[in-house]
Amino acid sequence: MGRKVLEINLFGPCVVRKAGADGYEITGTKHKALFALLATAPFGRRTRSFLQDTLWGRSTFDSGRQSLRRAVSDIKSHLGEDFDRFLTTTHSELALNLQHVRFLGRPGGATFLEGLDIREQGFEEWLHNIRQNPSQIYGLFSTSHQPPPPSILPTVAVVPFRLVSGDPSLNAMGDFVAEEVCRSLSKSSLMSVISHMSARQLSQQQIDMQTVHDTLGAHYCLTGSLRARDMHVTLNADFIDTSTGRILWTRSFGAPVTEFLSSESDAIAELTTAVGRMIASDTVRYARGRHIVDLEDHRLLLAGVGMMHELKLANFARARQLIEESVARAPYAPEPLAWLGDWYIMSIWNGWSSDPKSDALQASELTQRALDIDPDNSLCLAVDGVVHSALNNSQGVAEKRFAKALEVNPNDSMSWLFSGVMHAFRDSSETAVEYVEKAHRLSPIDPLGYLFHSFAAFAHVSAGDYQRAVELADLSLEMNARHVSTLRTKLCAHHHLGQHEQVMQTGERLRRQLPYFDLDEYRRSHPAAGFDVGNRMVTALKAAGF
Repeated sequence: MGRKVLEINLFGPCVVRKAGADGYEITGTKHKALFALLATAPFGRRTRSFLQDTLWGRSTFDSGRQSLRRAVSDIKSHLGEDFDRFLTTTHSELALNLQHVRFLGRPGGATFLEGLDIREQGFEEWLHNIRQNPSQIYGLFSTSHQPPPPSILPTVAVVPFRLVSGDPSLNAMGDFVAEEVCRSLSKSSLMSVISHMSARQLSQQQIDMQTVHDTLGAHYCLTGSLRARDMHVTLNADFIDTSTGRILWTRSFGAPVTEFLSSESDAIAELTTAVGRMIASDTVRYARGRHIVDLEDHRLLLAGVGMMHELKLANFARARQLIEESVARAPYAPEPLAWLGDWYIMSIWNGWSSDPKSDALQASELTQRALDIDPDNSLCLAVDGVVHSALNNSQGVAEKRFAKALEVNPNDSMSWLFSGVMHAFRDSSETAVEYVEKAHRLSPIDPLGYLFHSFAAFAHVSAGDYQRAVELADLSLEMNARHVSTLRTKLCAHHHLGQHEQVMQTGERLRRQLPYFDLDEYRRSHPAAGFDVGNRMVTALKAAGF
C-alpha cells in the first residue's frame, strides 16, 4: 500500500483529493477554499478566527463559528481515519500537515484558484491579493513534495561507451570516460546532466532515443564506442537530439590509454567542449525566427543567455523576451530571475540603458527575488554579488555573496569569475588572476567564453602583465568583437606596453561601439575608480583621446 498523500491543485481549477485506489475528492466550494487557505499559509497554519472571518464574514460571530465547525466536521467525515494525518485542530487554529501534501500542476501555470469565487469580502480580498502577485506563495511550496517540474535547461545523458575491440581488461574504460564527461558537463550553469548511475542503466540494453527521452527526460544523448589497439584508444562518439533522433555531430577522439584514464584528460576536455558548444549553438539557432510560444521550456533560458551575450542590440532585446518568458513559465525557479537581473547589468555596462538608475534597481530586485526562492543558489548569489560590486559599489556585501556562493558550490565557474574581477578592481591582482584562471578551467563549455577571456585579460592588466592581457583580450574579441570592456582592457594594455598605434586603433573600435562614452562618468561610477588599476585605465583612455 502506497504512502497516503493529499493532492492539492491551486493553479487552475482547485482540486483537493487523496491519491491512490482508495482515494476520494473534496468537492464543497468552501471546503476546498479552506484547504487553499491552509495550504498557502506559513507552516500550513491559520487561526480559526481568520478562517471564520474570511469564509463566513457576513454571518454573525456565533453563526460563523458554527459554520466553521460544521465544515471541519464535514471534512472529517470525508477523510475518516485519515483526518488526523492531514489536519491538526485546536481550539484556536487549524493546521494542514504539509509533509503529507503534494501540490499538483505548476505554480503560475494558470489562474490561481480559477473559478473558486466565494462572495465573502475577506475571501475576495485575499484571492485578489494572491492573483495580483502569485509569486508571493511560490516559496511556501516544498518542492520535495511536488512532481519534478519541466527542466528549464537542456538536459544531457551520457551513456557509457562500449568497448567493441581490444583488450577485454579495458571493458571498464567506457564507463570511466562517461563518468568523467558527466562530471565535466555538470560544472556548467547552463545545462542539466543526468546522473551517471541513471544513464548507466541504459548501457545494458539496445539504446533507443525515445527511451532516453521518455525515461530519463534527456533532450540530448552522448553515446559511442571505444576501440583499443597497442595501448592506444579511439573513441567514436555520436551526439544526438533525443526528440528527433537527429545526429548533431559524429566525432573521433584518439589518445593513449593513460590519457583517457586521467581525470585531466585533454581528449575528455575536447569532447565536453564539443558537447557544450553544440547545445548552445543548436539552441540559439532553433530559437531564431520562431515565436516564443513555439519554444520548449528547456530552450528558452539558454537561447536567451546566448543571444544576450552576442551583444547585438536586436538580439539583446530578443534575449530579454526569451528570459522573461522563462521566468513566466518557471516562476518558482531562481535561475531565470538571476539571468534576467544579469541582462539589466549588461544593458548598463554596454551603454544601452536609457535609465541606468532604474535598471540597476530592477537588477537588484530580480536577484533578491531569486534569493528569496533559493538563498543558497550559487548562480543567484554570484549575480547578486555583481549587482553590489558593479552597480551599488557595496564591495563588502559583494565579497560576502561571492564567498557564500563558493562555499555552497566550489565548482561554480561564474562565482570564481565574478569574484576574481572584483579582486582585480581592488588591486588584489594575484588573487584575481588565480580566480579567473580557475573559473576558466571549471567552465570550458559555456557560450560565454569571450567573457572568461575578457575578465582574465583585466585581471592580468591589474597584475601588470600587459602582454598576456593583450593575448587574452584578442582571444575574447575573436569570439565577440563588440564587448566594450574587452576593448578598454586591450587599449589599456597596449598603452602601458608603449604601443601607441595599437592604442589609437583600439580607441577607434571602442568609439564605434560606445560613441557616448564619458570618462568623467567612468571615474565616478566604475568599481575600479580610485584604485591603481582604475587610474591606469583612465591614463590609457586619455592617451587615446577620450
